Amino acid sequence: MTALRHFLIAVQFFTRIPVTGRLADWVGFSPAMLRASSAHFPGVGWVVGGLTAGVFYGCMLALPAQPAAPWVAALVSTVFGVLLTGAFHEDGLADLVDGLGGSLNRERALDIMKDSRVGTYGALALVLGVGAKVALLVLLAQAGGAWLAAVALFAAHVTSRLMPLFVIRTLAHVGDTPQSKSKPLAESISGVALLSGLLWWALAMALVWWLLPGAPWIQAVAGALVGLAWMWRLLRRRLQGFTGDGLGATQQVSEVGFYVALALSLPAAA
Repeated sequence: MTALRHFLIAVQFFTRIPVTGRLADWVGFSPAMLRASSAHFPGVGWVVGGLTAGVFYGCMLALPAQPAAPWVAALVSTVFGVLLTGAFHEDGLADLVDGLGGSLNRERALDIMKDSRVGTYGALALVLGVGAKVALLVLLAQAGGAWLAAVALFAAHVTSRLMPLFVIRTLAHVGDTPQSKSKPLAESISGVALLSGLLWWALAMALVWWLLPGAPWIQAVAGALVGLAWMWRLLRRRLQGFTGDGLGATQQVSEVGFYVALALSLPAAA
């Protein structure tokens, strides 16, 4: 029951799915419980990825078999995912890029990241990031079929939500302010919590392997790991640690890395 409470807190924190009323009273809340919920970040990926994949595949079944169908499905599912999460991770990507692009000075970059306004760098990051995800989903649907794209959408959401746990585990938290989105999560991530996150991920990958055993899932995960490594090095070099925005950006970059590697590993057209 404790694990279920922590999972529901993670769902409440990272999505717009309501956990209210008697259910919220039963779940409860404390900073310690929020920290413990980090073990279930990939579990949130099950929820978001599963629902978003269902929307994508449902659109593909409902739409006429035309070349534009994957574009419509990708756009609709992306909008649905943004509404479901409140653009939580996309906001982190925009803020991080605004800060790092706006100043080479660490302290100044952290100050810029605290500004709620979106600047030129952040806007470009959003356009390029969301555009890349939509285009890659279309490519996967065209190259491997709608089912492959839908399953990849689910797997990418779970995998990319595992990656920030490694950042929290190995880097220090910086930019400590009362408004920090990551501070309640940053004091410690235990080895048990990390293993729990890995279990969520392993179960998801076992499922996708069963659904599509011939797909290059190992390469796709490797692409997400490349995204993690790039973000980890960037955060350590520029900020000497991580912020909540850095965690959101890590999720976004890892998700794109998953799609890119999967697309590159599919058989080339004859």
